Amino acid sequence: MKGKVGFMGLGIMGTAMASNVLKAGYPLLVYNRTPARTAPLVRLGAEAAASPRALAQAADVIIAMVTGPEALNDLLFGPEGAAQALGPDQVFIQMSSVSPSYTRELARKLEATGAAFIDAPVSGSKKPAEEGTLVILAGGEPEQVAAATPLLSTMGKKVVYCGPAGQGAMMKMMINLLLGLMMEGFAEALNFGKAGGLDFDAMLEVVSSGPLNCGLYQMKAEPLRRGDFPPAFPLKHMTKDLKFLVDTAYETGASMPVGHLLLHLYRLGVSQDLGDLDVAAISRVLETIGQKWGAEKD
Repeated sequence: MKGKVGFMGLGIMGTAMASNVLKAGYPLLVYNRTPARTAPLVRLGAEAAASPRALAQAADVIIAMVTGPEALNDLLFGPEGAAQALGPDQVFIQMSSVSPSYTRELARKLEATGAAFIDAPVSGSKKPAEEGTLVILAGGEPEQVAAATPLLSTMGKKVVYCGPAGQGAMMKMMINLLLGLMMEGFAEALNFGKAGGLDFDAMLEVVSSGPLNCGLYQMKAEPLRRGDFPPAFPLKHMTKDLKFLVDTAYETGASMPVGHLLLHLYRLGVSQDLGDLDVAAISRVLETIGQKWGAEKD
């Protein structure tokens, strides 16, 4: 699978991922709803498409990496949507974070075009996207995923086959539930220790010296120390994914009691204008709750 690649969606993740596709030698055509975002990739040798439809007409493989269902529906089914130009000799790879039920419905909608459909969201944030070390969570027909693996491997260090279309999204939801739990738990534990007078560096030393040590905590320790949260994975995106998780748990009958509480906490963060900050800004939500509790006690 070495034809021309069309990439739609050039946000925090998409720009880095598309850049790695280009660096690997694939001819690249790009589209973004904010046209100015195509400029850096055009300078590197990509072409800019005038519309999603024009992109799909010119590309062999079409990749979408956008914020959610609304953006995907616009790119695919809007007045100049890509779906109009998809055909049997093409592959559509959906890499956005969306729900499993939406993904399966999207696969059914695109089936009439004859294009192969691959469901391939990613595990990882800005830095792994830049380094090409994402984990690709692939769903679809096994032979189609196998054929796309060299292309997917330009963006990630590992491609994990998860099952039919929709199961890539299911795996993404699973791993983001764990991320949400771990991030909130880390922030809560540090906030608890800080309130009790513990030294921040001493707390980190204890965490990093035992079995609880992990890459996520190492990555988020410095932003938590500084209280400064440039977005690697924006808090609003975690909130969106937690809503997908709660809905999926209802559909599947899975028990997710803490997940419901997490959605509430992250939604509080969005309501406090923290949505565009990194997910680690959940610590500010906890601090605010603590301050209000302290004020009520006084």
